[in-house]
Amino acid sequence: MNQGRSVFTQVMDVIHPQQFNRCVTRFTAHQLLWDFSCWDQFLCMSFAQLTYRTSLRDTVDCLDARRDVLYHLGFRSPIRRSTLADANERRDWRIYAALAETLIRRARRLYQNEPLDLDLDATAYALDSTTIDLCLNLFPWARFRRTKAAIKLHTLLDLRGPIPAFISVSEGRQHDVNALDDIFVEPGAFYVMDRAYLDFARLHTLQRAGAFFVIRAKHNLRVSRVRSQPVDMTTGVQSDQWVRLKGFYSRQGYPDLLRRVRYFDAETRRYFVYLTNHMQLPALVVAQLYKSRWTVEIFFKWIKQHLRILRFFGESPNAVKTQVWIAVCVYTLVAIIRKELRLTESLHKILQILSVNIFEKVPLNQLLTDMLDPIQKNASRNQLMLFEL
Repeated sequence: MNQGRSVFTQVMDVIHPQQFNRCVTRFTAHQLLWDFSCWDQFLCMSFAQLTYRTSLRDTVDCLDARRDVLYHLGFRSPIRRSTLADANERRDWRIYAALAETLIRRARRLYQNEPLDLDLDATAYALDSTTIDLCLNLFPWARFRRTKAAIKLHTLLDLRGPIPAFISVSEGRQHDVNALDDIFVEPGAFYVMDRAYLDFARLHTLQRAGAFFVIRAKHNLRVSRVRSQPVDMTTGVQSDQWVRLKGFYSRQGYPDLLRRVRYFDAETRRYFVYLTNHMQLPALVVAQLYKSRWTVEIFFKWIKQHLRILRFFGESPNAVKTQVWIAVCVYTLVAIIRKELRLTESLHKILQILSVNIFEKVPLNQLLTDMLDPIQKNASRNQLMLFEL
């Protein structure tokens, strides 16, 4: 990377201009706000994510304080709060959703050889959602409860990354199980889900598509045992059975055999019952695969702590989705940089370094390598402990 270019510009250089222009042309956003381009809007909102800005006013004031370098950062239009607010309200959020999907595909190729902490050769995904609370007076379109508003972020996370393979933003009232209708099913892959996704008709769709699932069973599930397999109870596995559903509607939705694995977790002193359609996978691996679902919970916790998605800069559905998708773009950009520069430190540490050096003109590789050098880390261990996850 060129030493004469700022750190912010080098991060944005990860996005190829033609890729971005294709996303813009696809949704004809060039017809709106001629004096403020989509790229300028994306730069402003990305700058807010990388430097932890809390509002549009905060973002614009910070950029205005460095007006002398805005052109070199890539900005070609005057930055005004009202113009940025109008762009977030009116410009189609699908531009940035399409850009995020492009970056996600690139990141997944980089992380596809990452080791999985399981004896499993296939791709494994964790599907879950997180709720982001909103003020009902400001966001009446997102009514969730009688006195509460919220949106849901549905995520299909590749456990090898972890990189999101699918993201959907919906109103808080939408049930989690509906996300199964939107995901692209990959034959041979494993989909790990919580009890909220227990819909046998939809699970049978995964079965017919050649995919596998591991899901936690509900307490009132009625099944008839077809056969039992021997287990080693010292591993925590209590039983391994082939079963058939007994409920009329359940059996209508899933007429095939299922496998039920009962497992005792010694750490939490709790029993768990899992269902899967893979009949040959070792029972202990089934339990471990479900336990790895916790990765998606860590992902949700991370993005809520380190990305600007809890406090929104606009009140319309378009503004909210625009901010969420640009946040996903920034997360994926940092993940790409981490892999391309062969860094081993956490994304959180990399984000912290970028945030305080955003205007510096130093090669990105040199900046991150020097700041994350093991010798320097040991010399200033007390300071760097502040940035540990």
